Amino acid sequence: MSARAARVETPRPLPVAWGMTHQQQVAGFHRERDPGRLLAMARTLVSAGVLVGLVLGVVGVRLHQVRLSYRLDGLRTIRAELEESRSRLRVEIDTLSSLARIEGKARTELGMAPPASNQVQLAREFLSRGDGSTTTPLTASAGERSRSVSGAR
Repeated sequence: MSARAARVETPRPLPVAWGMTHQQQVAGFHRERDPGRLLAMARTLVSAGVLVGLVLGVVGVRLHQVRLSYRLDGLRTIRAELEESRSRLRVEIDTLSSLARIEGKARTELGMAPPASNQVQLAREFLSRGDGSTTTPLTASAGERSRSVSGAR
């Protein structure tokens, strides 16, 4: 240890010019705590804490708002892309399902031609026998009716 740290310092008397008498310097001061001052300090600390809390809350809400704004912009971009894709697909569906295109493909790629008048035949729902009874129906809806009729016999 140094010599300066080892020696114990005694309080030096303040000059009398500072407003203290020699008796006051020797006696020392006894200060009482002012409850009003402590209460004012506590109020100041609490109000400062509340103010800091409010500011942090506002900053947090604003930060959340900015994050949601970025997310909303991203979702709007995705929505615009999806709507554009949907319109392209709708045009493609309309193009692929047009009857003129289908007919053109059937003629060129498959070699199909419109039927001649002797190739067209009318389909009948039931074939009739000579005894007046009907045979198996040619359509599904007629099949349901004929089964119920034949099941009743």
